Amino acid sequence: MHGTTTIREGSRRALVSRPTTAVTVILALCLFWGLLAITGIAAAGTAEAIEAAAGGESIAISLADRRLYLTGSDGAVRSFPVAIGRPGVPIPVGDSRIQRKRRDPTWRPTANQRRDNPALPRAVPPGPNNPLGKFALDLGWPAIAIHGTNDPESIGTRASGGCFRMLPADIETVFAATEVGTRVRVVRESLGGDGPERPASPPARPVPVVVPAMAKAAPRTVGTQAAAPVPVVATTSPEPPPETPPIPVADPRCATVTAPLRRMICDVPALALLDGRARGAQERFLGGLADPATRAAAAYDLIQEERRFHERIAALCWIRSGTEGEPAVAAAAQSCLTAALDRRLNDVADRIAALRGGTRLAGRP
Repeated sequence: MHGTTTIREGSRRALVSRPTTAVTVILALCLFWGLLAITGIAAAGTAEAIEAAAGGESIAISLADRRLYLTGSDGAVRSFPVAIGRPGVPIPVGDSRIQRKRRDPTWRPTANQRRDNPALPRAVPPGPNNPLGKFALDLGWPAIAIHGTNDPESIGTRASGGCFRMLPADIETVFAATEVGTRVRVVRESLGGDGPERPASPPARPVPVVVPAMAKAAPRTVGTQAAAPVPVVATTSPEPPPETPPIPVADPRCATVTAPLRRMICDVPALALLDGRARGAQERFLGGLADPATRAAAAYDLIQEERRFHERIAALCWIRSGTEGEPAVAAAAQSCLTAALDRRLNDVADRIAALRGGTRLAGRP
């Protein structure tokens, strides 16, 4: 009997323990699925929060137009001119978002920028010398942002290190209208804007043509009788004088120029001399073209080449508003610009030779 009773008590214990174990498993499963549900709701809430933070706004940047298009939550579109990466600098294309908003940002040159220009400081604090201006919107691409500038004349050109520069008033507007999470798309094609906004270049000045000393003067008319042509007597010696290098042409823009690179050229005599030689060669070439249409086309080509040179060198030599206020940076910029202008003399000669091959010069068949 005792053994039977023991068996019954053990069976009773087993019967009691089984429901207890089942309840524990069910409670654990409920807790597990509840945690999963809470996590899913939190993740969905984070995604919804990002979309809500964007407020329906979006940004599109057209490299062809060199403009930023801001679409508001009401569907209204506003566009602003931007500067994009200079030639040779990769520009990100595709979709991204605003990752961070910075007011009064500190600029830290990348390793590549410091290698190209060792005179760059490791960091530039907020202020007039900061190339990011007062506002910056960091994107999902490394070291790429939409930001302001301390060089407004670069807007509409290819002058940046890959970022998208905006005028101070424009970036302030975009900064206030967007939030972290705002969608940003960069495309190569035009979005139907007005195209790049760049300052107009002044037309090339005409170059006076020197009349040879032994040329015949035009016939003089006395009453109704035409006098015989009077030769011009040369006052120089019969031996031709030795050739002298052409005198550099003074830049008429120096009186009113404000662009930092052009201002530096005008203020430093050695730079003005190099620049004047290049422009003098261009103007002598244009003055020798007989056909007005050909001369206008050649002048446009040379102006565009000069503009591209300025965009590239201003970025490479780190020439910005306020550069002259830092002696070490200004000295490095002037040294860099001297080498660039010296190379430009050969570039201009090559460009003229190429144009000469497809043009008709004055006095040639």
